[in-house]
Amino acid sequence: QVQLVESGGGLVQPGGSLRVSCAASGSILRIYDMGWYRQAPGKERELVALITSVLTTRYADSVKGRFTISRDNAKNTVVLQMNNLKPEDTAIYYCNGNIRPVGSGGGMYYWGKGILVTVSS
Repeated sequence: QVQLVESGGGLVQPGGSLRVSCAASGSILRIYDMGWYRQAPGKERELVALITSVLTTRYADSVKGRFTISRDNAKNTVVLQMNNLKPEDTAIYYCNGNIRPVGSGGGMYYWGKGILVTVSS
């Protein structure tokens, strides 16, 4: 059983910073891409940032220059550092990973339960 657990969300003022983390656990053979998605009220879930197993990154245009994604392959963790936060960044942030469990022939996508980030004065 593979699980992704997010931590670090909360309330921050506009212009502030916040760091959200995600830890993968369970019978994991290999982790491929890991990423962060978000879903704001009344909107569809969207990709925020993605990082591959060789540390190539991709960002949504709306967060480029403000957010940084990183991962620790030894600890099976991925972190999203968010700076200069704006009210429109308010959303539930979900961790996503393409993970190959032990005994599986390939990777499967797993989701965390999500963590709320609120940007408000």
